[in-house]
This record gives sequence, C-alpha cells and structure tokens, in this order.
Amino acid sequence: MGSRNIMFFGISPTTLLNLLLLGLIALVPGCTSFHGRGIQYKLDPQYAVSDPQFLRSVGQLVGPPVVEGNRVTGLLNGDQIFPAMLDAIRAAQKSVNLETYIYWSGRIGQEFAEVLAERARAGIEVHVLLDWIGSRRIESSLLDMMKASGVQVEKHNPLVWYNLARINHRDHRKLLVVDGTVGFIGGAGIADIWLGHADSPKHWRDSQFRLEGPAVAQMQAAFSDNWMKTTAKVLDGSKYFPELKSVGNHYAQVAKSSPREGTDSARLMYLLSIAGARKSIRLAAPYFIPGKLATQQLIDACKRGVHVELIVPGSKIDTPIVRHASRSKWGPLLKAGVKIYEYQPTMYHCKMMIVDDLWVSVGSANFDSRSFRLNDEANLNVYATDFAIEQVAMFENDKRSSREVTYDRWQNRSLAKRFMEMLVAPFHPHL
Repeated sequence: MGSRNIMFFGISPTTLLNLLLLGLIALVPGCTSFHGRGIQYKLDPQYAVSDPQFLRSVGQLVGPPVVEGNRVTGLLNGDQIFPAMLDAIRAAQKSVNLETYIYWSGRIGQEFAEVLAERARAGIEVHVLLDWIGSRRIESSLLDMMKASGVQVEKHNPLVWYNLARINHRDHRKLLVVDGTVGFIGGAGIADIWLGHADSPKHWRDSQFRLEGPAVAQMQAAFSDNWMKTTAKVLDGSKYFPELKSVGNHYAQVAKSSPREGTDSARLMYLLSIAGARKSIRLAAPYFIPGKLATQQLIDACKRGVHVELIVPGSKIDTPIVRHASRSKWGPLLKAGVKIYEYQPTMYHCKMMIVDDLWVSVGSANFDSRSFRLNDEANLNVYATDFAIEQVAMFENDKRSSREVTYDRWQNRSLAKRFMEMLVAPFHPHL
C-alpha cells in the first residue's frame, strides 16, 4: 500500500503534518498577535451601497478614496490571465512591478522569468517582490537568471531566528503594475496550477482583473508600500506615478491592509459591504472561515431580506484542513437562509463579493482570520453596474457547476467530518 493511502484514525498524513505545523506556529510568541483589538461590534445598516454615503465612508474608513474614470476588465482562468499579463510586461517602456504570494517553478514560472529578464536587459526598471513562504517552490536558477539580467528580486519577510513570528505574517498581495498605467489584481499566482481554463482537476478556477485609469496609482502605491518596507527604497517619479487621465466610467479603489498598520481594513471593507446590502450578496470564497461578527452580519442581512449566496470549493481543495474549519461554521448561516454551493470540477480560487449588482470587491483577501488579521492583502473595489452584471454572470455560471449544501445535508454529515471539524477548531486564527 502506498504512503498516500495510509490513514491514522481516518486522517491523512498530510493533514496530521499540517496540524502539527499549525500547533508549532501557535507556540511561537507573537504569531497570534496583531496591532489593536480589531472590530468588536456589528455595523448598523445605516445606508445602502447605492447611497452616496457608502462611497464616502468606504473611501475614508478603508481608504484610499474611490475615484472615477477607470476601466476594469475581467480575465477568466489562466488561458486569459497569463497572456494578458505577459503582453503587458512585454509592452513595458518604463517600469514593471510584480508582487505575488506564489511564484513556483514550471512552465509559466519560466515564461514570466524570461519576459521579466528581457525587459530588464532592455533597460526597463523591473522589481519583483515574492513572499518568502509562498515562493518556496521556485528554483534558485530562475532567481539567478532574473537577477543576472538586472531584475531586482526581493523576498518579503524571510524567516530569521530572532523573529520567528514572521512565519505567520505573509505578503498575500497579487499585483502587477506596468509603467504606472495598467495594473492586474486577483487571486492567481505564478504557477502551473493556474494554467488552462479550469478544464481539469489540475487547473484551478480563478479570475484576475486588468485596471486602467486613476486607480492604478493606488495599486502602484500598494506595491511601493511593501517594496519600501522590504528594501527601504522609495519608488517615485513619472516611471511609477505618471499623470493618469480618465479612460472609462468605472469608480474604483485599490485598498490595502496589513497588521503592521494597526488596522484590519480588509475585514472592515467586507463588513461595510454586507451592512450596505439591500437586495443581494454573492460571495466567492476559496477559504471561508467567518468569525462570530461576520457570521452575524450575514445572518442579519438575511433577516432584512437580502438574498445571500456563497460558492466555496468542493472536495477538490488544496488545503483540506480549511474545508473542515469552514464547514463547522455553516450551520447558523444555512439555518438563516444563506445558500451555500460547493464547486465541483476543480479547486475554486475566486475571491469576490458582489453586492446589489453594483458594488464588487476582488483581489487577494480571503474571508478568514488570516486575511483579516495576519496577511498583507490588496483588493480592487469597483462601483459600476455594467461590471457588476458581468461578474454576476460569471458567478451564476460557476453556480451551475456547483452542488448546493442544504441545512439537512449539513446536519447529517458523518461523525468523521464532525471529529475533524472539532480537531481543527483551535487553529482557526491561523487558517
């Protein structure tokens, strides 16, 4: 019998190892801490997302301000995502800034490295910022090739013996900004698992978004934030912040969050959005582990007549522990009327919230404590009916490839699943 089939009380060796690692992380001083107490109280639904007050509040409380004159284009799966990003890099004339959590060796990793290196040799300023944890599967030869060509490559938060808590605070942002005029943001990293068109279990379902217009400067500022914190170097001038004119009719905002800034902006943005819902909330979440406050906000939305739907991964998921932790939270939501669907064909990695077919948030932030309290995240928020309707169509299409989980089905889950949910409960803050 192969090692992959060995089980201990119904638990796979991989799951046991992950639980052990989470336990060790929890013992490291500082790994569960963040600056400030965080949001403790519910937000009253004072105004709808359609009310001008909503944009004013989001612009000031979450920041930076929501600006007009943008154009946002959705990209579906690797077949659309990677060609668009690579074409933008090839066309770069002044600067390329890439920040990503995952960068692995493989076909797409090699292609990105070669294109980035070519632009650097052509005299373009190329900066690549990789998370130390997420980029652990990139071969040193790729890094050496890029550096030899003039690409400035840095690792964010590398582990050091005198600050072991760093292992739990990660740069989860996924940003590409070219010439300060075009940006990309979403859930996709640089790895072969995102290739294809979600056409097999090996090819993940995900979305990325191309941004043009004044909000690109906010995305550039988000990249510059962690580049400066990592290297102490400031990226400034027209190569990075050119004059940006209106190119479309989308209102947009690129909001970043980090535990080092003393806020949980990603969490606040989600809570404000839920409080502003009057008709519908559609939430796509690969890692959905809501706390008590977020759960209550969603339940309250249902009580005031909001139709709430959620798509999460099914059995094909990269981190089974997260699935167990997520399922343990579904009971009160299902009982309140939240519709939950499990995506069947492959790993579902889309991160999106659509409120009242008007307000859309996409980016790197998951709906869990890790994104809300521990990670550096960045989301693109778009206020535009036409863009929202496009994303609703994508959501509905994904729903057709999903299976609904009813309250009765959830109640009748096996004892083994209940045991796993109980086993992972202490580790929810790290998931």
